[in-house]
Amino acid sequence: MTDLTADLLLHAYSIGVFPMADHKDDPDVYWVDPKKRGIFPIGGFHISRSLAKTIRQQTFSIDINQNFAAVLDGCADREETWINPEIRERYIDLHLAGHAHSLEVYSDGALSGGVYGVSLGAAFFGESMFSRKTNASKVALAYLLDRLQQTGFQLCDTQFLTPHLASLGAIEISRARYRQELAQAITQEADFTAAEIPAPQALLQRMTQTS
Repeated sequence: MTDLTADLLLHAYSIGVFPMADHKDDPDVYWVDPKKRGIFPIGGFHISRSLAKTIRQQTFSIDINQNFAAVLDGCADREETWINPEIRERYIDLHLAGHAHSLEVYSDGALSGGVYGVSLGAAFFGESMFSRKTNASKVALAYLLDRLQQTGFQLCDTQFLTPHLASLGAIEISRARYRQELAQAITQEADFTAAEIPAPQALLQRMTQTS
């Protein structure tokens, strides 16, 4: 395939495709264009009582864009991963250019979970998440979806729908509908960094009102 660049990645996202490798040691990268696409409706995150309790207890602290490479490496730190060295470097390039973001979850100062993705216009493409402590990735998703709603995003792509994501409010749509929503979202403006980290009670109040 053509050499992977940050600009090529952005173009791929703009037309609805994304890169993967078969495993971390495979140098080849291929493009994926699913027939069915997973998305999180903005404002549609389902927060359980147990997750709300965890957030309320302030077991974790949240930050954004402070440890992007570590979040990327946390997502790749598993037996099977599609993040090979080239993909890792290109997403770091996108982060340095302001198009890739991380939301980090800390416990006692240690990175315990997180999620990262790519932004283009008012579309956010969730790439991967990880968790080293119970509920850390769920907390990351809750804060991510709240941030997307507060900063003007219209589309949150999850690539595929898993039972775990479905339990949190994600849905599956057709490729045609996804492309329609994508085409609209990338013409609009949103700023991932344009909101403060909310207090737990403020986040929970908003999610209770919209879920």
